[in-house]
Amino acid sequence: MFDINNILRENIKNLTPYSSARDEFQGEASVYLDANENAFGSPLDEAYNRYPDPLQYNVKKRLSEIKGLPIRNIFLGNGSDEAIDILFRSFCNPGVDNVIIVPPTYGMYQVSANINDIALKRVNLTAEYQLNLEGIAEAIDKNTKIIFICSPNNPTGNSINREDVETLLANFNGLVVVDEAYINFSRQKSFIQELTEYANLVVLQTLSKAWGLAGLRVGMAFASEEIIEVMNKVKPPYNINEASQQLALKALQNVDQVNEWIKETLAQRDKLVLALKNFDFVLDIYPSDANFILVKTTDPKAIYNFLVERGIIVRDRSKVELCEGSLRITIGTPEENNILIKSLQDYK
Repeated sequence: MFDINNILRENIKNLTPYSSARDEFQGEASVYLDANENAFGSPLDEAYNRYPDPLQYNVKKRLSEIKGLPIRNIFLGNGSDEAIDILFRSFCNPGVDNVIIVPPTYGMYQVSANINDIALKRVNLTAEYQLNLEGIAEAIDKNTKIIFICSPNNPTGNSINREDVETLLANFNGLVVVDEAYINFSRQKSFIQELTEYANLVVLQTLSKAWGLAGLRVGMAFASEEIIEVMNKVKPPYNINEASQQLALKALQNVDQVNEWIKETLAQRDKLVLALKNFDFVLDIYPSDANFILVKTTDPKAIYNFLVERGIIVRDRSKVELCEGSLRITIGTPEENNILIKSLQDYK
């Protein structure tokens, strides 16, 4: 049975969070003399002299409407990377605890583990890019606090079998973090709908991909109220700046536009796959539920360098376990995809 107190760090249990001026007063006033701000304004067209809402209420309210979740189950971070780091700092004791990742997967889990001095256990995906449940079960010990699963997975693009994730959620007494950065492009439904079923589930999403807001750095974590309370206690007081909050809120009114881009991206993905299959140097194209494809080639380094010379940048993933010989290609606009294909026609 999962109990948050069994995995929460003792210093975090006893932590008194920083109390900002905006935490102590909530509401509207005519004169603010509490936060040592510049009362005269900003040297910009728009004033940013006041500190932002530390809990981003308006953005969360809109996300609550879109996701069908209470505000108390939503955490906002400076990108999903901040949420990942806060999970390490809240639940993993440096030099003692460990987490499990399932390579090939998103690289920040390993980087964040290393920064926080948390041991990393690697249980590679199967040849079909699915979870090795037996291997994960063998890797778990009394100090294993978190299992990270990226679905749809980066860099392979496929979704992880839902039943396998549910097996972990039901049998592991630590946190299972399902990173859904690419869920908007997937045929699978989000694990957000399972939050009421599993107290140890954390779902990560982002506004960087389908929503086209990578430059604003707004990531989301969805979890039980008690997990969100811990994350809010540990985070910096003003972790999402005012400009990002305002622009994110404005963007979140345009759901129809984003849905149109998603449809176009999926259509372009299908067209790109068909075009790439015509090249002799393309050995395989793996099924994708994301806005990118993983393409196995005869000589990834040579193809990568060939494209770089023509001003086209893809990602060489050939040195990543189980991705040998592969390039990761993001789905671009129709014009960008055509430039890619026409350039590859000149590759010998």
